[in-house]
Amino acid sequence: MKQKIKKIITKLYKKFTYAIPTSKKIILFQSSNGRNYSGNPRYIYEEMVRQGLDKEYTLVWFLFDTTIEIPGRCKKIRNNYVPYFWYLMRAGVWVFDSRQPMYMRKKDSCMYIQTWHGTPLKKLALDMDKMDMGGSQNIEGYHNKFRRATALWDYLISQNPFSTEIFKSCFAFEDKPILEIGYPRNDILINDDNTEAIQKMRQKLGLPLDKKIILYAPTWRDNEFHSKGKYKFASKLDFDKAREALGDEYVFIVKYHYLVSESIDWSPYKGFVYTFDETKDIAWLYLVSDLLITDYSSVMFDYSILRRPMFFFAYDLEDYKDNLRGFYFDFVNEVPGPISRDTDQLIEDILTYDPVQWKDKYDAYHEKFNCRDDGKAADKIVKKITGQ
Repeated sequence: MKQKIKKIITKLYKKFTYAIPTSKKIILFQSSNGRNYSGNPRYIYEEMVRQGLDKEYTLVWFLFDTTIEIPGRCKKIRNNYVPYFWYLMRAGVWVFDSRQPMYMRKKDSCMYIQTWHGTPLKKLALDMDKMDMGGSQNIEGYHNKFRRATALWDYLISQNPFSTEIFKSCFAFEDKPILEIGYPRNDILINDDNTEAIQKMRQKLGLPLDKKIILYAPTWRDNEFHSKGKYKFASKLDFDKAREALGDEYVFIVKYHYLVSESIDWSPYKGFVYTFDETKDIAWLYLVSDLLITDYSSVMFDYSILRRPMFFFAYDLEDYKDNLRGFYFDFVNEVPGPISRDTDQLIEDILTYDPVQWKDKYDAYHEKFNCRDDGKAADKIVKKITGQ
């Protein structure tokens, strides 16, 4: 019944959207297709609130869970309900960080700012020549959907020159404006990277103040899934070994990718492993952690702003690179930290880490990927929205 009603509403939306006038005073925000309040849209919105623009504009958040707390004055609208379609028709500005449903219609009078959600390491969108994603291997259909989606974007945000060149090809964006200004979500990593702010955040998150914190943030695997769009938490990390070797000095934060749908009982690791739901922005977790363990996730490009140790737990490197996704850069030779193939090696790499050994690589990596992040990206987008 719900699906039938949605089809009717969608049909009416498509029919009437071009007859409804837009207003530049209505701005839509959405992160991770409505799954959470995070990422670049969040920090653009919060900059508008900081400037008092929530009193001048109608700021609307599309969410699946409208109980999520959001500062400032905004409307929280449930995804796919009638008001959702109304605001799609009325808004003069969209600020999204992911592809949207194919039924959406963007009018010429609406400005669509696509912030995206990371510097690409893995082959992406139109650059992919094969796929096995959620059980689908239809690469041609996948390309067609991406072409239709990116054709609606007016502006695309890029973190660095490296991303800009890739976005031109993978999103067919050669003839449209790419705003190479760094990511708004990373402003906090520059502006709040101080002891006082970090301690307050640790307390707010209920994390111990007397231990170092390891953030473990792996990506998802295209071919490991429960159902379409719901991926498994893929990891070969042995947390028993990690606790035995590192537990006296460290605790873990485990952060799933937003596409991962998993219910794992972490209670046996109480006091050693902490997890946070999607309401906790990963930028906070970057700030409170002392080091990062990842694999092929774009978190490596954001975290490097902090110049803290990074470790790469790449137990399936060849399979991932050769069979799932190709890489845009030389992962093995360019990442500024040890690449570990199993838990024992990872533990050894953490315990023997020497920052001096990795300084030159880190400097080169930082210059390549973080050269545009200056702590002011959100303000630059607000100026674009308001026409300043």
